[in-house]
Amino acid sequence: MDPMTEAAAALLYAFAWIAARLPWPVLRALADVMAWLSRASNGREARVARRNLELVRPDLAPAAREALLREILRTTSRQAFETLRLWTRPPARNLADIAEVHGEALFDAALADGRGLIVAAPHMGNWELLNQWLAAKTPLAILYRPPESAVGEAFLRRVRANAGGQVEQVRAEAAGVRTLLKRLQRGGVVGILPDQQPRVGDGAFAPFFGREALTMTLLGRLAARSGARVLFAWCERLPGTGGPRFALHVAEAPDGIADPDPTRAVVALNAGVEAIARRDFAQYQWTYKRYKYRPPASGETNPYKPAP
Repeated sequence: MDPMTEAAAALLYAFAWIAARLPWPVLRALADVMAWLSRASNGREARVARRNLELVRPDLAPAAREALLREILRTTSRQAFETLRLWTRPPARNLADIAEVHGEALFDAALADGRGLIVAAPHMGNWELLNQWLAAKTPLAILYRPPESAVGEAFLRRVRANAGGQVEQVRAEAAGVRTLLKRLQRGGVVGILPDQQPRVGDGAFAPFFGREALTMTLLGRLAARSGARVLFAWCERLPGTGGPRFALHVAEAPDGIADPDPTRAVVALNAGVEAIARRDFAQYQWTYKRYKYRPPASGETNPYKPAP
């Protein structure tokens, strides 16, 4: 890695460390101000989340959608400050924020099974805390899509290396997929964010909150080829006015997620993610352009493009 890139990433880490040392009530207030500014200025996150709500919650009156948008933006901003704390504190301190664990026996049984395990971790609650819990339980590989900025990638590799345990960060590219498959075939553990939109040609369309969404086929292919088990896991934020507290959940994946037919597999995958997101709609990542690509021959256009 270029020394200048590493130096810039180290500087970013220093800023993150300093910001994360502010008391949580101060960070929460800053997050809420950021959320208000995003909505008031119609910033990118507000625009994307509002459009997603129009697409998936047409049942809501405009006022109700705006109220839900406010809650989504507050949650998203608070999650960003939570993550700064998670990235710059010792993992043992972070794991103390997990007040409840549901399904740990299911996870332990899958580890003992020895067939390999794929953990599907949707963008729900705080997935960075989930990574640290997984790292404390077992060595694992985490698939990630590198940001366009070399400094951003160096920063992410630095902070995620602070997760504790043995964590291998694997880029989402051909060589990385081979690495994951070999790990699973040896009985290892792999973590995948299942709701990241793949490149055109690397996925299939399946319903997600009633609309077709391009969905990764990679998870299903890995499960089918390796024979690994698939579990869903997420850290759901608990209500309260104090510091962030979480309930960690592990659950069985829907039937069909490892179907050799990629269309059936992505239908099952999206059904699993949607069921989790419906538990607390505002904790899901609605600031992501999930419906950017439209099915071929559908006549639909990118719904996030401004109207001419």
